[in-house]
Amino acid sequence: MADTNPSPPPSVTAPIEQLFPKLTPEQIARIATHGQKRHVDQGEVLIESGQQALHFFVVLSGQIEVVRPIDGEQIVALVDPGQFTGEVNMLSGRRGIMRIRVRQPGEVIDVDREQLVTLLQTDTELSDLLMRAFILRRVELIARGLGDVVLLGSSHSPGTLRIKEFLTRNGHPYAYIDLERDPSVQEFLDRFHVGVEDMPILICRGQLALRNPSNEKIASCLGFNEAIDESHIRDLVVVGAGPSGLAAAVYGASEGLDVLVLEANAPGGQAGTSSKIENYLGFPMGISGQDLTARAYVQAQKFGAQVMIAKGAQHLACNRTPYAVEVDPDVRLLTRTVIIATGAEYRRLASLEPRFDGAGVYYGATFIEAQLCGGEEVAVVGGGNSAGQAAVFLAQTARHVHLLVRGSGLAESMSRYLIRRIDESPNITLRTHTEIVGLEGGEHVERVTWRNNQTGASETFPIQHVFVMTGASPNTRWLDGCLTLDDKGFIKTGSDLSADDLHSAHWSLARPPHLLETSLPGVFAVGDVRAGNVKRVASAVGEGSIAIAFVHQVLQQ
Repeated sequence: MADTNPSPPPSVTAPIEQLFPKLTPEQIARIATHGQKRHVDQGEVLIESGQQALHFFVVLSGQIEVVRPIDGEQIVALVDPGQFTGEVNMLSGRRGIMRIRVRQPGEVIDVDREQLVTLLQTDTELSDLLMRAFILRRVELIARGLGDVVLLGSSHSPGTLRIKEFLTRNGHPYAYIDLERDPSVQEFLDRFHVGVEDMPILICRGQLALRNPSNEKIASCLGFNEAIDESHIRDLVVVGAGPSGLAAAVYGASEGLDVLVLEANAPGGQAGTSSKIENYLGFPMGISGQDLTARAYVQAQKFGAQVMIAKGAQHLACNRTPYAVEVDPDVRLLTRTVIIATGAEYRRLASLEPRFDGAGVYYGATFIEAQLCGGEEVAVVGGGNSAGQAAVFLAQTARHVHLLVRGSGLAESMSRYLIRRIDESPNITLRTHTEIVGLEGGEHVERVTWRNNQTGASETFPIQHVFVMTGASPNTRWLDGCLTLDDKGFIKTGSDLSADDLHSAHWSLARPPHLLETSLPGVFAVGDVRAGNVKRVASAVGEGSIAIAFVHQVLQQ
């Protein structure tokens, strides 16, 4: 039944005056130059849930209600005169999560998405005010689980963990029902004619039940990529939305380039799985990798870059210009230049069975994973900063953290501040010269065996959670010989390309490759995928921004 007499909204994560600020007459007048005034009638639906959010409304008189139309109707917010509708999906043109409906007749300013983006790029004061409200509203929806998605799953299911991470890292609000704890599960199972054996189940927009869907199917159901035109030739395609790829998107789009970013999973890359980054310039209190890259993601969209989600590059057609980046057999994206920012992934240990991935073995330590192992013992494998950050983060909630490294210590591979925190943490044990040699368990890890590589002594512990952050393998398999790689598979660029390399690659230009340019003119590599990269978030961001300067030079040739 519809909620026709809404009570005030529940407590919010941000002050109501920031979520729904009231515009001044001067600010309203400036917005009006980008839109049209029109009368609206009571009950008129301005944006339907599930439709592309292509219009932004400022209320001049009357009142608008924001409604969640799942399981009846829930009024989420009321928009009064001087206030405005919209949240971050306005930037991407994705489908609206809520129904926007007129509660009291009156007058509004109707601004289409294209004019809204122009306003955000040209009016600093309004840009700050609107962007803050848009971001805080999305944060509020996530915090309260007010989305168009319900996930039914289990904390012991790898599929459930994968879907949670995909939705969370893409900033999409959802409600979660735990199969083993929530008494309302059976009601959902009966309604959608599914069983426990189908878990995890994603109920999309209250209508479609997807059984253990792939990330690509989730993106399709939620319309993540519907606003993207796949047919025209771009100035730049960026492959990968980690820190370096997002930096390239921000600088490229802000300087007027037509930029499309391809991301096989979710924005953030490896950095997005970091629990806390404390040595990134400008954040003395530290910031999580998810928060940092989420801000960059919104920033790129603000300047007009488009991001295609759950669509990774499968092949680079490098024997033609413009280049073509294939994302599937039916989609070839044409572009004048390419920036490859596909990063690297943690190597899988030979001793770890793939069946335990997501079921006790994890390759990132975020809030989601930390929830799974609160009060338990965990093992972290690795001696770099990512492993150190994970150990310190998990020690806040885990009973004990065992940090396993193959070498004699951490000094050569980890920042000093992390080493000191590990040394001073009573519930972190550093185990040097130690390697995991086996895992035991049924559907989930139950026991871990490790061995001292000096003494040969082995120990077995009843540990159910192992976090692996060792080494890195570059994501370059999709290039199929188009570019010159080093002996470890990383992309060679700039002065690292020898005369023999360029001769073998049939380099056709009189000039040598630009800094960060590969053996293929107009194709650049940045971040962790590049040979000789410095494994720091700041350097990745720097490379992404520097590459844009050379993209401009190539486009002007």
